[in-house]
Amino acid sequence: MRSRELKERTIWEELEVGLGGGKKFRVLAHLLLNPDKAFTKYSLVKATGLRTPSVDRRLKVLVELGWVRENQFKPKTYQINSENEIVKLLIELFQKLRKYRCLG
Repeated sequence: MRSRELKERTIWEELEVGLGGGKKFRVLAHLLLNPDKAFTKYSLVKATGLRTPSVDRRLKVLVELGWVRENQFKPKTYQINSENEIVKLLIELFQKLRKYRCLG
């Protein structure tokens, strides 16, 4: 995705692309709930129950948005980009939701 396309997107369009729906949401949710950890594709496949091609597609979108960092280790690892302003807000939201569910 070109940076020009990212700049032309509204915040709502970026959220729609980034958050996805249904199963697409699982990869992002797992990364947001574990912001201090990096994961291989294999570990994300196991954690989300999705097939490898689905995880690949989702990671590609999230990396292009700048929401996830791809670390060039062998094997590659992926971690939520906690420096991204939207991601900061999502992490805060997910932490509050986790706390709410534990209390509720």
